[in-house]
Amino acid sequence: MSSRKIVFTEGEYYHVYNRGVDHRSVTDDPFDSNRFVQCLDVFNDTELTGSLYALSFDSERKRGKMLVDVVAYCLNPNHFHLVLKQKVKNGISRFMHRLSGGYSYHYNDKHHRSGSLWQGKFKAKHIKENSYLLHCVTYVNLNDKVHQLRGKATKLVRTSWDQYALGNPGLCSKQIILGQFKNPNEYVKFAENAFVGMLEKRPQYEELKEILTED
Repeated sequence: MSSRKIVFTEGEYYHVYNRGVDHRSVTDDPFDSNRFVQCLDVFNDTELTGSLYALSFDSERKRGKMLVDVVAYCLNPNHFHLVLKQKVKNGISRFMHRLSGGYSYHYNDKHHRSGSLWQGKFKAKHIKENSYLLHCVTYVNLNDKVHQLRGKATKLVRTSWDQYALGNPGLCSKQIILGQFKNPNEYVKFAENAFVGMLEKRPQYEELKEILTED
């Protein structure tokens, strides 16, 4: 069990993030990126047992309750952001252990490497206020744009933005956010306005400093 100072509580929201060890890429092609998103869905299950890699992608298996609500996500080439709501005791810790380990197994096996893929333990921040939740979900939904990614990198990005903006199907629990707006278009307007401020404040984000500069 992690020795981190933060205590995860049922019904509370958290911003969770991590990056590749030594700033390395954690996705090399669209298949990797799609696999990461698939892991977000498959590993979110209280009844999952056995080999994560071998058993968890069986479409016929009976699923249990979800460990967390995935409110928003963004996978960039060398790091990820998640907004999670814990649903059961130790849900976030269990979910992140599976996600980190299961995806690492896939990546290392496919790309013939060994060793840790991630820069130590995942980071987490408690989202205590609704205003921060709105801001954080938008920040995660648009994180690739906050980083101003270009070229090949954009093909590796996977984000929940289209689930919010276009109503595309997906794994996110969106109602806590969209329920605060008249319709998705109103949320898009809110997000676009907030995004301008995010670009201006980009150097101040502590999680960006941790992801980009932490040793």
